[in-house]
Amino acid sequence: MEKTYSLTAHYDDFQEIKYSSRCSSSTLSNGVSLHLGGSLDRAGRGRSGKDKFMSGAGPGAGTPARWSRREICLLSALVFAAGMCVILGCMLALKFLSLEAQDSGCRQDCVKRRSLLRAARFVQGNIDPSVQPCHDFYSFACGGWLRRHGIPEDKMSYGIITAIGEQNQEKLQRLLQAPIQRHELNSAERKVKEFYRSCINMKEIDRLGAAPMTEVIDSCGGWDLSGAPPGGAGWDSGSAPVRPDFNEMLYKTQAVYSTSVFFSLTVSVDDKNSSRNAIRIDQEGLTLPERTLYLGQDEDSVKILAAYKALMERLLSMLGAHNATLKSREILDLETRLANITVSEFEDQRKDVSSMYNRVTLKQLQRMSPIFHWKRLLDRIFHDNFSEDEEIVVLASDYMQQVSDIIKTTSKRVLHNYMLWRIVAALSEHLSTAFRSTIHEFSREIDGTERQLELGRLCLTQANKHFGMALGALFVQHHFSSKSKAKVQELVEDMKHSLDLRLQELDWMDEQTKDAARAKLQHMMVMMGYPDFLLKPELIDEEYGFDVREKMYFKNILNSIKYNIKLSVKKIHKEVDKTTWLLPPQALNAYYLPNKNQMVFPAGILQPTLFDPEFPQSLNYGGIGAIVGHELTHGYDDWGGQYDRYGNLKQWWTEESYRKFQKKAECIIKLYDNFTVYNQRVSGRLTLGENIADLGGLKLSFYAYQKWIREHGPERPLPGLKYTHEQLFFIAFAQNWCMKRRSQSIYLQLLTDKHAPEHYRVIGSVSQFEEFGRVFHCPRGSPMHPVNKCAVW
Repeated sequence: MEKTYSLTAHYDDFQEIKYSSRCSSSTLSNGVSLHLGGSLDRAGRGRSGKDKFMSGAGPGAGTPARWSRREICLLSALVFAAGMCVILGCMLALKFLSLEAQDSGCRQDCVKRRSLLRAARFVQGNIDPSVQPCHDFYSFACGGWLRRHGIPEDKMSYGIITAIGEQNQEKLQRLLQAPIQRHELNSAERKVKEFYRSCINMKEIDRLGAAPMTEVIDSCGGWDLSGAPPGGAGWDSGSAPVRPDFNEMLYKTQAVYSTSVFFSLTVSVDDKNSSRNAIRIDQEGLTLPERTLYLGQDEDSVKILAAYKALMERLLSMLGAHNATLKSREILDLETRLANITVSEFEDQRKDVSSMYNRVTLKQLQRMSPIFHWKRLLDRIFHDNFSEDEEIVVLASDYMQQVSDIIKTTSKRVLHNYMLWRIVAALSEHLSTAFRSTIHEFSREIDGTERQLELGRLCLTQANKHFGMALGALFVQHHFSSKSKAKVQELVEDMKHSLDLRLQELDWMDEQTKDAARAKLQHMMVMMGYPDFLLKPELIDEEYGFDVREKMYFKNILNSIKYNIKLSVKKIHKEVDKTTWLLPPQALNAYYLPNKNQMVFPAGILQPTLFDPEFPQSLNYGGIGAIVGHELTHGYDDWGGQYDRYGNLKQWWTEESYRKFQKKAECIIKLYDNFTVYNQRVSGRLTLGENIADLGGLKLSFYAYQKWIREHGPERPLPGLKYTHEQLFFIAFAQNWCMKRRSQSIYLQLLTDKHAPEHYRVIGSVSQFEEFGRVFHCPRGSPMHPVNKCAVW
């Protein structure tokens, strides 16, 4: 119980003031005598008592007179009364301050009690006490929440984290709807708010219909290049009236509309020299999210493929393509051929960055993939004149060799229509209601959503995408305190301390590797809340140097794309800015970048109930703490562990230590391979990095919380709950992942998501942690406390 203190003022007692018959003097408690009967001359002699105070004219006018006895007594009484008033006023003021302090202490205590009650209700409402924690901890911790909540019709999944996102979205929408404060032409605040208004103006968007997209199609030559007869004479022989220009179309897709066809082309950190940016080329060009969906290997993929073909036919018809059925079939055939040479992300060769990385010269790239005019393309995109010795990083060498063969054996008409389709697929969501309804029909098949996202939320998503930092500046100004930032920074330091101790204690890692691992930890950059430049409006304005108009939504999108390409192009040959944020501060996410050795925690994730400054620290360490630990551990997982302290792709492990790491990782792969959802098996290899991070993050956060307890003492129990704070720590961790998903969403998640399903993120983590079994008194050999456990960190 917090102490409250009463402020009691101490006064010296006043002695009685005595009046003589002449009222000649009064004496205060300090012994000072006030002589009122006469004055002192300059020599210090007393004047005669016969002198009287004379007023008015007449005899003696201008000569000092004596005070009358009555006047002297009256003046003394007035002084005394004034003194008493001052004294009483001071006493009342101090009494008031004392009551205020007591009341303030009471208010603080009341606020604390209310916070504890709120935390207790949150925990209690989510758990299902009928489930034994040692049998299925996820169902125990989340059962109450799962029973009370359904999935909204416009969502493919819904969870506690989704609810946090909705709270953030409500705040952001209110900010976007508020009047513009800075009306200058280059004002980022004006631009983001006018962009949002242009997006919700469906009346104007519907009035324009297909026209904005038709204009794009015409600028690219139209379907079949302005109506040259499909399959007609001359298409491939060169005698057609309008010959398709493959290289011009390739330039437009990549450098005008930022759409990947055949390959992706980006400017990013060079993995083996993290101080420089490099042009990176990788496999890409599929519209569906995973290559196996094109191969029709099961019933679900066959349904998705049929829905995709129907979507393509419908959109092509709406956009004026003749014989849309033929075109869609030809495009789908080409994408299927690309799928056959694409490597899935969960394959071993896509997990080993060192084997993927291939730095080549422009001359070597031309030999590798001769179908493309590389120098002409790159010179034009980067407004440069590259030499043949310019170095480029290729991450899919085999793919780039094979894609040339596919292009050589495909009709130029089909190549053109495929590239045009990729632009259409990227931009059609910004068109009228008819287009959005058509796209939603496909979405319903792939993710199960019954209803389109509400317009305001959809436009908020676009505002976040195109004006992330401008909107983020408004968010942190109104909804993120420096107090929250400071508290989480303390928590992060505790987590780093825990990892440092763990590294020293590991019995499977040799000293040389431990030293390198600890050095990486010391060099790790942590960025919290928001970048500092967001506090200066003029710097935010510089981030958005393109035009925005309230009635030109589609044009606003194109302007944003064009400007972001320009920014990307400028990065080439420039030193890497390692303080750049990839996500805006309102993002409900966190990340670790191995090639910068950098962790970032935006303000959007530092929100209740993941983090609440008024909640017990057991809930904060189990909530945001486990996420911080998760990102911290990514620096040492199967992907991040390939980068050194400076963010360079470099083997800093000894052979023996890395062999032992891989053996421990295999244990985790097998553990998750045994989990199934709807008869679909979880891929332990695809999810390995995230599983290592989940297991490691939970441990680090638990040890960091124990450190906090040692330094600050035990916490108050939560009212009405029987659980200890150690138990509450694990409950908070599990409740991070209370989540419901549609069956279609689960199918796609298992196919493409590097995170395991939420149920197994929880039980996979707690069941492998010895401390969990101790805290919940689980019998050895019970489901959540198996005899044999997997452990890396």
